[in-house]
Amino acid sequence: MERGRITVTDRDLGALTRLLDGAAPAVRGTAALTRLEEELERATVVAADEVPTDVVTIGSRVRVRDLDSGAVTEFTLAHSTVNAPPGESRVSILAPVGAAVLGYREGDRIAWPVPAGVRRLQIVKVVAQPEALRRKLRPSA
Repeated sequence: MERGRITVTDRDLGALTRLLDGAAPAVRGTAALTRLEEELERATVVAADEVPTDVVTIGSRVRVRDLDSGAVTEFTLAHSTVNAPPGESRVSILAPVGAAVLGYREGDRIAWPVPAGVRRLQIVKVVAQPEALRRKLRPSA
């Protein structure tokens, strides 16, 4: 599995750049953040209102399959899990799995290093995407 091209909204890129710039020095050098920075450098950046609806963005609810175990998991990709209620299925963008799915599309397969080795995932479905919801709710001109 090769690293595919990812698509990131200008809004997500700005938020992540601020988050990474403000990260504590001990956190900044971690493998997960370094890999996230590398992904952002090679991303195709689009306006938030132009991102395809099958792309994982911050705030998206996504269903993924672990290609090794076959387990299917659904979670919301969150900017931070600090305010998430206990038990709510959210994954921080700073967690290895969160960073792994950002910008990929339904059907994409990802191999991403995690502390226990390499996690192989497939994006099964973008269940909900905030940008798509905003477009749907926007009044027609």
